[in-house]
Amino acid sequence: MNTPPMTAAPRRTMWPLYAAGFTTAFGAHGIAANLGGFSEDAVTSLLVLGGLLALYDGAEVLLKPVFGTLADRIGAKPVLLGGLIAFACASALYAVADSPGWLWAARLGQGAAASAFSPSASAMVARLNPAAKRGRAFGSYGFYKSIGYTLGPLLGGVLVWAGGLRLLFTVMAVCSVAVAVWAALTVPVVPPLPRKRQTVADLARRLADPSFLAPTAALTAATAALSVGVGFLPVSGAAAGLGTVATGAAVSVLAATAAVVQPKAGRALDAGRLTTRTGLLTGLLVTAAGLAAAMLPGLAGVLLAAALIGSGTGLITPLGFAALAASTPEERMGQTMGSAELGRELGDAGGPLLVAGVATLSTLTSGYAALAVLVAAGPLLALGLRSRTAQTLPDARRSRP
Repeated sequence: MNTPPMTAAPRRTMWPLYAAGFTTAFGAHGIAANLGGFSEDAVTSLLVLGGLLALYDGAEVLLKPVFGTLADRIGAKPVLLGGLIAFACASALYAVADSPGWLWAARLGQGAAASAFSPSASAMVARLNPAAKRGRAFGSYGFYKSIGYTLGPLLGGVLVWAGGLRLLFTVMAVCSVAVAVWAALTVPVVPPLPRKRQTVADLARRLADPSFLAPTAALTAATAALSVGVGFLPVSGAAAGLGTVATGAAVSVLAATAAVVQPKAGRALDAGRLTTRTGLLTGLLVTAAGLAAAMLPGLAGVLLAAALIGSGTGLITPLGFAALAASTPEERMGQTMGSAELGRELGDAGGPLLVAGVATLSTLTSGYAALAVLVAAGPLLALGLRSRTAQTLPDARRSRP
């Protein structure tokens, strides 16, 4: 394994990477939180809403491992810049066309573009920081990504109210172009490292190892809950009589809570006050409690669900990525991050589809309950038996050089 850098990258180098995380979060959730209330011509049922929410992530499921591997092969920066430019083009597509059919096409294009720049950004966060500082680095990355989640539903609602979905897509196109220029000027080139030949069997063994599966399973469950919270809590808010801006503000509590928790969790990991196992287990249980709270009627249920889901995902995200980085050879960082992101996007796509499917057959409350049960089972599925996991799950804190 190649030796990671001994000192953390300068803040000015990291800012464009944080901005890239903000862009993908704002683009994904700014639209997701506003589809149900502002696009009656395109969203005619909960099942259609679930399909549109899943489309963006379905593209990422297929392409993130591909682009992650490409980043290892040619370097992460070209893949980062190409993805940002492609995201701008996909956003401009609907801004110009403005029809339900082109909305589906634009969301598919955005998902494909995010497949390139999202794992590239997270791989560069790991490559540019030493192992002992990666908890803090991923906490900061998650913080700014959560700001995108926070502003997405609220600012997205304001933009759609003022100028429709076309205005929101236009703002996203401008934002991604600006980040691409910033990254091109500021982020250093991180050259690909020499790699040993890897067979399909080698890759399968590495991805089947508990050191990869356990953090990825936790990230998958957390992302499923986050996607459902952003996409369906507005529906619950509307049923409780909340207005659109108030609903967006209430749902933004979810991302705001995650934004506050993630840097704290990362710093606690680096300082040795928290282990990956404890943090992931606690985060999963808190997230399941948040989904259960969403079953409560009225504003109180929406706010409590948002706060708990945000707290749980805020714990899981930096700890999961730090654990993955700690167990990955530097020359395979992009591949690992892309593969882990695949798991997250399966959750991001599967969570809304599960809730929408159950809601179509029964009620939205039943949909929340079904996902809560799965996430509550997550600690057993993600972490395995305690005695076995204690020997295999890497603690990023113990992996310092």
